[in-house]
Amino acid sequence: MKFTKMQGAGNDYVYVNCFKEILPQDIPNLAKQVSDRHKGIGSDGLILICPSEKADAQMRMFNADGSESEMCGNGIRCVAKYVYDHGIVQSQTLKIETGAGILSLDLDIIDQRVSQVRVNMGRPILNSSEIPTLLTGDPPVNADLQVGDQTIQVTCVSMGNPHCVSFVDEITDYWVHEIGPQVEVHPMFPKRINAEFIEIISQNEMIMRVWERGSGETQACGTGACASAVAGVLTGRTERNVLIHLPGGDLRLEWSESDEVFMTGPAVEVYEGVWTGPQ
Repeated sequence: MKFTKMQGAGNDYVYVNCFKEILPQDIPNLAKQVSDRHKGIGSDGLILICPSEKADAQMRMFNADGSESEMCGNGIRCVAKYVYDHGIVQSQTLKIETGAGILSLDLDIIDQRVSQVRVNMGRPILNSSEIPTLLTGDPPVNADLQVGDQTIQVTCVSMGNPHCVSFVDEITDYWVHEIGPQVEVHPMFPKRINAEFIEIISQNEMIMRVWERGSGETQACGTGACASAVAGVLTGRTERNVLIHLPGGDLRLEWSESDEVFMTGPAVEVYEGVWTGPQ
């Protein structure tokens, strides 16, 4: 199976061109095998680039634990780069079908290659039952969440997949590695959840680290950055345009007056290879 390793702001996935490649039936197991950073290719998950009857291509995204997720903001930018750079569809505006709907992407082309992508991530989902969360509020804003022996304040938003945002004075490994895994599987979140931890620099700038549902800490999370930008506005901490610094790079977010969230960031092809199965 031919594959391409790509990353967006350090959020790395194994990409497979399903226009050409035939995959095994057990895709969740394949995702776990290729994602293994010791015995596999090593990645945050597996993303399939598939034909679509509704758009230029379809993206299917599997986490490192084999679970399928609705969307990946960094992943979809890389899908757009692959679709353009590899000649599937060479248009400066693409539409990609995802589990969260069809999204529109504008490509920044330099020397006939995509350098960065602006994605219309759509409107945030703020109804608690659709996020989903059992916390009260549409959405829950600065809601109390009991985690172990302490209570933390969280704001919940869905960008097609669920996010729980916590604003902290300083982001430490304790928040990400101790609190993050507990938030992911908390009974208040029936489909599990991604946990973002945010340190505010100014009304237009923040630092973010994330514990992703099914993958653990990753270098970046595009939908999580979108959710955090929305949460910043909802809690009165930030304006609608914000620069977010993640361990793997920076993302520019805008929650427009039309209620749509726009994300701009890089997309990088790392290398190509052939997967012959676990050794």
